[in-house]
Amino acid sequence: MQTDNPQYLLAIDNGTQSLRAMVFDQDGELVAKSKVDIEPYVSPAPGLAVQDAQYFWESLCLACQELWPQLNIPREAIKAVSVTAQRATVVPVDGEGQPLHQAISWLDQRSVQSKPALGAVHKLAFALCRASSTVQNFHSQAEANWFAQECPEMWDQMEKYLLLSGYHTHKLTGKFTDAVASQVGYLPFDFKRQQWAGPKDWKWRALPLRPDMLPTLRPAGGILGHITKAASASTGIPQGLPLIASGSDKACEVLGSGCVGAETGSMSYGTTATFNISTDSYLETNRFHPSYPGVVPGTYNPEMMVDRGFWMVSWFKNEFGLREQNLARELGVSPESLFDDLLRAVPPGSDGLLLQPYWSGASSNPGSEARGAIVGFSEIHTRAHIYRAIIEGIAYALREGKEALEKRSGKVIKQLRVSGGGSQSDQVMQITADIFGMPVERPHTFETSGLGAAIAAAVGVGIYPDFETATAKMTRIGASFEPTPKHHRTYDRLYREVYQKMYKRLRPGYQAIQSIAGHAS
Repeated sequence: MQTDNPQYLLAIDNGTQSLRAMVFDQDGELVAKSKVDIEPYVSPAPGLAVQDAQYFWESLCLACQELWPQLNIPREAIKAVSVTAQRATVVPVDGEGQPLHQAISWLDQRSVQSKPALGAVHKLAFALCRASSTVQNFHSQAEANWFAQECPEMWDQMEKYLLLSGYHTHKLTGKFTDAVASQVGYLPFDFKRQQWAGPKDWKWRALPLRPDMLPTLRPAGGILGHITKAASASTGIPQGLPLIASGSDKACEVLGSGCVGAETGSMSYGTTATFNISTDSYLETNRFHPSYPGVVPGTYNPEMMVDRGFWMVSWFKNEFGLREQNLARELGVSPESLFDDLLRAVPPGSDGLLLQPYWSGASSNPGSEARGAIVGFSEIHTRAHIYRAIIEGIAYALREGKEALEKRSGKVIKQLRVSGGGSQSDQVMQITADIFGMPVERPHTFETSGLGAAIAAAVGVGIYPDFETATAKMTRIGASFEPTPKHHRTYDRLYREVYQKMYKRLRPGYQAIQSIAGHAS
C-alpha cells in the first residue's frame, strides 16, 4: 500500500429508501457522499410493490453526478467501483438488458396457487423430512412463477432474470454478471455451495427458469466488467474503471461493521432490522431457512430478521410526528433527529408499555399470521411512550435473534456492532446496550454497507492482499455504549416475563384475525 499516494474507491448503495454514491479512501474514511431519496415502490393493488427499474438507474446516475462537485481529488484517483443493492428485488430483461416489466420489490407479497412439478423421489424426501410446506412456499412466493403464469408473452421474450444488483451491473458494464453474495431471493441458488444449483436440485422443478436465463456469478473481489462509454456519459464514472463484485447491502453492512467471526454480532437498525454473524460453516438459523452468502468468499451470514424494523419509525413519523416534522423544517434538520427528545421523556421500559414488532405477515416472522401488538396501555401513556416502545420492541426482537444464533452456533456473542439509520441516535444505542446487557459499538461511519462494498473493491484492485487485511485497515469503532445495570434489570424482567410470552398468548387472536380478514397483513 502506498501511503504517500492515497487511493480511493467508489461505492454505490441502492438501498430501499435512498440511493447513495460514496467515495472512501484506502483507510475507510468517507471523503464524499451524495444521497438521492427514492420512492421504494408503488402499489397498484393491495400486497403489490413494484418500481420501474429505469427509475433506480436514473437515481444512480443522479447520485453519481451530484457526487463529483463534492470531490477534492481527481476522478482518476478512484481505482475501482462496487455496487451493493437491496436484496431480492427482481428485474426481467430482454437480450439488450432492457426491462420487460416493472421490478418486483422484496416487499411485494404476491403469490401463485400452483404446485411445484416435483418428481416422486423429491416428494417422498420432502415428506419424510417434513419440508413439503417449505418447498410449496418457495414455489408460491417465487416471482418467476408469477411472471411465467401471469405474463406469458413477456416471459417468452425474456432473456435474463436479474436481481437489481445484476441490472445495475449490466447498465454499467454491458455484462450479464453479478456477485455471488448478492444472490438472495427465490432463485435456483445453492446457498451452501454458493453457486447456481446443480441440475438435479429440486429448485429447478419449483421454478420456470433455465440456467441460461441467469447471470454469470463472480466472488467478491472479482471483476464484473468495466464501465462502458455510455455508462460513463450517464454517471460521470471514468470509462474503463473496473466494477468489482461485493454483495447485497446487508452482506456489505456486516463486513463494513467489522464483523468477521461468530463471536461478533452485527445488528442493523434499517428498514428491515436484522441480527447477523459471520461464519465459515453453513448454519441455518431456522430449519430450512438458508444462511446467506457473506461478502468474504466462503463465508456465511446467518440472520434473524424483523421485517418492518425501523420502517416503524417512519410510520410513527407519518402518523404521530407532525410536531417534529414542522419543527424539523424550521430548523433544517431531519424529524428523526428530534425524536430523541421523546425517548428522553420516558423511562426505560416505557412505564410497562410493550410492543411486538411483527408488522408484516412475511414468513420470517414466528408465523405467517403474526401481527404487531402494543400491550400495557394506561392513562399515563403518551405518544412518547409509543415511540420508545417501538424502539424497545425492535431491540427485544433482535435480542431473541441473538440468543437463537448463540444456541444454533454454540458460540457466545461477545461483541455487538450496531449500524443502520437508527444507530445514529445515542439514545437508541443506549437503549440497545441496556436491553442486551452488554456493550454495544457503533462503527466509525454510518455508511457501513457502502464501506463493505469499498472493502471488496480495495481487495479486487490489490490495494490490500486479502479481506482480513482490508477489513482490519478500513473498519474501526466510532463510539461505545455501556449498559446501565439498573436499566438492564428492568428490561431483562420485561423481556423474560412479558415479551417472550406475548406471541404464544396472542397467536390464537392473530389466527382468528387472519381467518376473519382473509389475509395476514
